[in-house]
Amino acid sequence: MSLPEVTRLGLGKPSSIWNGLPDKAHPEKGKNPRISLLFRDNNYITKIQLDSIYPLESISDGTTLVSRDGSFELGFFSPGSSKNRYLGIWYKNIPVQTIVWVANRCSPINDSSGLLMINNTDKLVLLDQKNRTVWYIGSSKQARNPVVQLLDSGNLVLRDELDTTPEAYLWQSFDYPSDTLVPGMKLGWDLRIGLSRRFSAWKNIDDPCPGDFTWGIELDQKLLFDYHFVDNNDEVYYTYNLKNKSVISRIVVNQTTSVRNRMIWIEAEKTWRTYSSAPRDYCDSYGVCGPNGNCMINEGQVCQCLKGFKPKSPSKWNIMDWSEGCVRNNPLSCQEKEKDGFIKFSRLKLPDTASSWVNKSMNLNECRAKCLRNCSCMAYANIDIRGQGSGCAIWFGDLKDIRQFSSDGQDVFIRMPASELGTWFYFSLKNFRGV
Repeated sequence: MSLPEVTRLGLGKPSSIWNGLPDKAHPEKGKNPRISLLFRDNNYITKIQLDSIYPLESISDGTTLVSRDGSFELGFFSPGSSKNRYLGIWYKNIPVQTIVWVANRCSPINDSSGLLMINNTDKLVLLDQKNRTVWYIGSSKQARNPVVQLLDSGNLVLRDELDTTPEAYLWQSFDYPSDTLVPGMKLGWDLRIGLSRRFSAWKNIDDPCPGDFTWGIELDQKLLFDYHFVDNNDEVYYTYNLKNKSVISRIVVNQTTSVRNRMIWIEAEKTWRTYSSAPRDYCDSYGVCGPNGNCMINEGQVCQCLKGFKPKSPSKWNIMDWSEGCVRNNPLSCQEKEKDGFIKFSRLKLPDTASSWVNKSMNLNECRAKCLRNCSCMAYANIDIRGQGSGCAIWFGDLKDIRQFSSDGQDVFIRMPASELGTWFYFSLKNFRGV
């Protein structure tokens, strides 16, 4: 019986079982024989599904990488009714193709000529028919023996062949999410390199290019899952893990519906089922009551102006067009800022932190004093409400995306001119007995 022949997937050149293969694939010369192979003899063809590619190896349209445990697969696909081709990752063993990550989201290939490879400069590149670079990733660090591997978590990583520690990854797809959060991914920031891990919905079912609906963490702000929120000097992020490893779960943001859904795979029904979703109600939508408006879901009129404010456009407000929000009854005066005080609003969702400043070491009194000295400061609050509270957050300009809770929520101290405070309140402020 003759020796079987092998073909490296994506290169397609048959040879004897070992002759002609790279040193790294030789059982005596190399340390890792894991390249994509087809074993051939006169009676059968056996395909070995592999999870890695090495320099000058490639994945072409029609071939894939599969994670070692068979959970995830990387290859080319066409979304919806589109004929464009994208490089993506999906669940391997779920019959409904469910994409969890896309490489070339806004740079489709219009035929089946796509080729993924590590080039001679150690960059992971996606090429089209004319050998043009459609998408690529590189790293400021260099690996002696670079390898691209699809992990069992669904994370595609570029690393050194001899170093498998996550801290040593040169690049990973988990840092550049698409519209889906799978277990182990981080939602938030790596402050060491200024990396924001943010999720964005597809424009539509045929186009994975990011739409307008995104989900992320803004800086300065028992069931099936373990949730973790980390805030330290290196990172700010949210992640979750499954308590039951047999459950398949993901979180997806949708451009069309502007909804974030947590999905659970129901094996018996062969379908994804929504476990939870956000926004949960009208007040969960962003900024529905406009600047300085308070969304109160249990009230007859959902949007109400904060105390000390009035509708900017009464005519629009009366027909429930709250987009212009509210303005102060009496404007603040920077020349008289020392006469200003603060009114405490309880059980609020904190305002949008886009125009804010935080300090973890200040107490609430120091926070108030700092806000009062700056006539652009409109409000302040603790950033950590555990125990007696600690830290300081202050807001500048209009207060946006506030809602009222019936329980829980936080205390927010909103700046008011003396005319809104009342005589007793003003004098108690002067004597440092007030809020």
